[in-house]
Amino acid sequence: MIYKVLLFYKYETVTNPEKFRNEHLAFCIDNDIKGRVFIAKEGINGTVSGIDENIELYKDELRKYPEFKDIWFKEDNAEEHAFYKTHVRVKNEIVHSDILNVNLSNTGKRLQPAELNKFYEEDKNFIIVDARNTYESDIGKFKNAVTPKMDTFRDWKSVAEKLSPHKDKTIVTYCTGGIRCEKASAYLVEQGFKDVYQLEGGIVTYAKEYPDKYWQGSVFVFDERRIVEPNTKEELKHIGKCYYCGDRASWYINCHNQDCDKLLVTCESCKVENEYCCSDGCRASDNKRSRYHG
Repeated sequence: MIYKVLLFYKYETVTNPEKFRNEHLAFCIDNDIKGRVFIAKEGINGTVSGIDENIELYKDELRKYPEFKDIWFKEDNAEEHAFYKTHVRVKNEIVHSDILNVNLSNTGKRLQPAELNKFYEEDKNFIIVDARNTYESDIGKFKNAVTPKMDTFRDWKSVAEKLSPHKDKTIVTYCTGGIRCEKASAYLVEQGFKDVYQLEGGIVTYAKEYPDKYWQGSVFVFDERRIVEPNTKEELKHIGKCYYCGDRASWYINCHNQDCDKLLVTCESCKVENEYCCSDGCRASDNKRSRYHG
C-alpha cells in the first residue's frame, strides 16, 4: 500500500474558519486522513498523510474551496501514516509569529531552487538566513547559511534587528516549506531591507530537485518521521552531532523520563545504550516511558 505525505499552506482570507474546520475534520475522518491542519482568518497550514487514493481525494476536496483552488501541495512518499491522529484547529495565526499586521502582498522576491544554485555558482554576494528553529538547523542547513538561535518563530523580530547592519545586502530567507520565510521576508521588507528573497517551495522542494548540492544534512519534519534525508552522499547526509558521543547523526528522540522530555540528537547505538534518556538521573526516574520509541 502506497502512502503519501502532503505539506501545504496558503495565506488567503478565510471568512469562516470555524465552518471550514467542522467540514474539513469530518472529511478527514471519513477518508482516513491523519495529520495537523491549522485554519485562521489569514489562511491555512497543514501536513497530512494517507493512502495514495485518499490523498488524491483530499487534494480535490481542499481545492473545492475558492480560496484554495490553486493551493500548492508538496508531496512525499511514506511507508505508513506519518501521523497517529487527526487535528483540524482554528488558530489566530497559521504559524505562530507575533507578526500580525505584516503586508503579505509585499514579501521577498520568490527565488526558484535553480536560481539559488546560480547565486552559489556565480559567487553572488548574498546572505542566506534560516528562518527555522535552532533544533531544526542543528541537523541541516544550506551551505554558509546564517542559523540564528531561535527557540520559536516568534524570535524572528530579534533576528531581523541583528541583521539590520546588512539592510543594503541581498538576503535570502528559507524554511521547511515556505510558510515561515514568506512572513519573515515580508517583515524584512517592511523593516527597510533593500533586496530580500524567499526560497520558493522551501527546503523540501529544493532538496528533492537538487540532492547532494547545496543542502547539507537532514530536514526536520513535523510528523512521526521526525526527519527526512534527501542527500545520498555520506558526507552530506548528516551534520548534526550525537548528544552522547559526538558522532554525526540526525535522529531526534525525546528523553524517556516524562518529567524531562528533552529533545536530543542521537545515533542508534547511543540511544539504546543510554536507555533513551539524557542523563543518569533520567535513567533512574520512575516516570519513564514503558516502550523505547522516539
